[in-house]
Amino acid sequence: MLSALLRCNVRYIANVVIILMAELSFSAFLLCCQLNSETSVTPATMTGIRRAAPSTSSIPTNLPSATATPGKKQSGGQNPNKFINELRHIHMPSWAVAALCIVGLCVVLSCAVCVWKKCLKKDKDKEKEKDKKKEKEKSKGGFDTEMDGGYNEPLKDQPNKETDLSDNEPKEDEKLGRLHFTLDYNFTDNTLVVGILQAAELPAMDVGGSSDPYVKLYLLPDKKKKFETKVHRKTLEPNFNETFTFKVAYTELGGKTLVMTVYDFDRFSKHDAIGAVKIPMSSVDFSQSMQEWRDLQKAEKEESERLGDICLSLRYVPTAGKLTVVILEAKNLKKMDVGGLSDPYVKIHLMQNGKRLKKKKTTIKKNTLNPYYNESFSFEVPCEQIEKVQVAVTVLDYDKIGKNDAIGKVLLGGNSTGTEQRHWSDMLANPRRPIAQWHSLKSEDEVNALISNKK
Repeated sequence: MLSALLRCNVRYIANVVIILMAELSFSAFLLCCQLNSETSVTPATMTGIRRAAPSTSSIPTNLPSATATPGKKQSGGQNPNKFINELRHIHMPSWAVAALCIVGLCVVLSCAVCVWKKCLKKDKDKEKEKDKKKEKEKSKGGFDTEMDGGYNEPLKDQPNKETDLSDNEPKEDEKLGRLHFTLDYNFTDNTLVVGILQAAELPAMDVGGSSDPYVKLYLLPDKKKKFETKVHRKTLEPNFNETFTFKVAYTELGGKTLVMTVYDFDRFSKHDAIGAVKIPMSSVDFSQSMQEWRDLQKAEKEESERLGDICLSLRYVPTAGKLTVVILEAKNLKKMDVGGLSDPYVKIHLMQNGKRLKKKKTTIKKNTLNPYYNESFSFEVPCEQIEKVQVAVTVLDYDKIGKNDAIGKVLLGGNSTGTEQRHWSDMLANPRRPIAQWHSLKSEDEVNALISNKK
């Protein structure tokens, strides 16, 4: 409101000044015209006065002249004539007086224009500041703070309810599939027999709309022995039909929990966990065998037991009887040194019936958990022996003083399980062609126990 009033006042003052300047300029113009007319008449009048002077000798000198009387009347009532009389006494030409009036008018006009512009600028600056303040208040939620608290609360509660519903809905609708399995306990041998029969309604994990599922199972809390089924390619309804045996005393079985996790196999990256089934052994009645379907639940991460991953390539040439193992690289290895790093190297053993036939090893990579090797090793294996041999790949941490500690181990061969067995089968199915794949390292005790069972 103040800015609007100031604008109106400034415009009114400017209009008044312009009108006054117009009147003054017009009066100056008239003044100049009068001066010019009077100066042009004065010579004639002066000659007439001079000629008439002798005839007026009879007039007494003490009487007031005719010119004096009008001067007195003008001083009382007619100011313009008095102003003209005063200008006559100034020894300046008429054009100079007109020029001074015009200059004065220009000065007054310029002052009025400057004042008007400054007032407009101030008004504009104030409006800009107000607009900026309003924008800041809106960005900080100032608009909401102007409202009543009773109106703000439902607006805040509504999006929270919507987000809560949106978060809960996918969890309820998310289906990870089902697993069909059997459980039985052999009291004579003190062994727990687990049968992985099939899985159904698995989610698609690959781009093509399918998965490469396999099952990994172990007992908590020790996790000493782990088993894996074979990988089934491009299916969401795999039939495993595999049986695994855990040697556990019946007195210790009540404190164990069986974990069966379904993974999606990936040759060149980490295998994705689809879902898991956990069964506390204390809740199972082993007086009779158990067979049922269970829904898969979200699998827990196994970060604590991660030892690292290794990428290697297998190639077999049947005509030459040559097996080539290329150790490419390893990543995310377990920290073995005090400084948080390791000095890893890889040892390869060619084995048959649990016996070490030949061994090779890579160079040592200093102070790294992600070593790159790209080193090739060849073994002579006849065609009739290739189904009987195994390759044990062990990653160790080099130590100058003490014993070299094993970080993790992988066993590849026809008698291996899981991804290792699949890698070996792919090598045999593609002769003379290198097949590369990543493998997760397992503990040395776990692999050694597997080797002893395969003798």
